[in-house]
Amino acid sequence: MRTLAIDCATQACSVALFDEASDGATLLANAHDVLGRGHAERLIPMIAQLPDKGRADRILVSRGPGSFTGVRIGIAAAQGLGLAWSAQVLSYPTLALVGVMAQKSHTKTPVTVCMNGGHGEWFVQQFAADGTPATTVASLKPEQARAMLQPGNIVAGSKADAMCDGQEGMTALHILPDARDVLLLPGALLSSDLAPIYGRAPDAKPAQAKPAPAQTSRVKSTKTKPA
Repeated sequence: MRTLAIDCATQACSVALFDEASDGATLLANAHDVLGRGHAERLIPMIAQLPDKGRADRILVSRGPGSFTGVRIGIAAAQGLGLAWSAQVLSYPTLALVGVMAQKSHTKTPVTVCMNGGHGEWFVQQFAADGTPATTVASLKPEQARAMLQPGNIVAGSKADAMCDGQEGMTALHILPDARDVLLLPGALLSSDLAPIYGRAPDAKPAQAKPAPAQTSRVKSTKTKPA
């Protein structure tokens, strides 16, 4: 079975193609670019440059949190290719991938993942030593995020250095998601739910319907004119 992994939820855009067998998985090819923007133009050409143009039996795609646009681009591409190839499409959380990437060099160590969010906030989530989530994703101001630092945890992500700034005894790992490490994720974190994880409430709020104006009834006069 071949698996295609897609991650473009952050400023990094990456793809990886694996050949999976009963005795393990082999990385056939991968690509990783830090773009900032332009994921829509870069993602499909990156996939097309993989062996057999990336054709796979299973597709794993990041569902965020991260860039609103990047998350939607990745999911849309996975859905389109899954339909064309009759492939299974599963999703995974972006911050969980960063967590297991950090644990490659710090095995069996709890991880605090801290990634760039929106409006000056950071996405923060704690992960246990086995890579499973210990908390839910939170979008926090920097001072709130630093209050979540746990002694003994390593901190990983695009905002790891900033989170650990001025804190003694903390290990910070600057990590951006890379699709080639997606098979390190615990299987329980793969899901058929492809709805994006935004991590924070949308900026735009739906307009509320205005109440209908009160209607006044007109009563016809029953008086008759004098003869």
